[in-house]
Amino acid sequence: MKTIKFICVCFLVTTSFFVSSCSSDDDGGGGGSAAAGTITAKVGGSSVTTVNIATFANQVGPIMQIQGNTGGTSSKAFVLNIMTYDGVGTYDIGGGEFGLGQANVSYVETIVDLANPTAPDIKTWSAPFEGGEKVGEIQVSEVTETYIKGTFQFTAKNTNDGSTKQITEGSFNIDLD
Repeated sequence: MKTIKFICVCFLVTTSFFVSSCSSDDDGGGGGSAAAGTITAKVGGSSVTTVNIATFANQVGPIMQIQGNTGGTSSKAFVLNIMTYDGVGTYDIGGGEFGLGQANVSYVETIVDLANPTAPDIKTWSAPFEGGEKVGEIQVSEVTETYIKGTFQFTAKNTNDGSTKQITEGSFNIDLD
């Protein structure tokens, strides 16, 4: 009986070790659910997904820019700039020594009236904003020479009217240019 109890305890300890070691990467998180070539997120609870043709990522020096747009006359866009990009990891939006964090982001809504296409209605929500506290993060979970994957979430503020937008459950899966 003692042998059976010992074997059971060893099995439980071993199983718990393997289960805990299979959790998502603490440094870069899970890869998210975005289809190849897109950015997807919930904006105020409503799903927004960019189109492949208007979604891209590129790196210039230490800056990684990830950008996507839904297209059309009523478009929505995400712009994610990681200013201190260094591969897989978590990048804060806001916070840090000067309140700037390691990344800045924008969410933009553009409405074009086809009767007057030269005067679009453009609203932009950006982060970080005054106060400097951490308002979100970008997690890069996988990167190769040809693509980058990850997740993001943030609160952004419109400096014109003071409104905020909650961007949640964001993910990207984009070819690198």
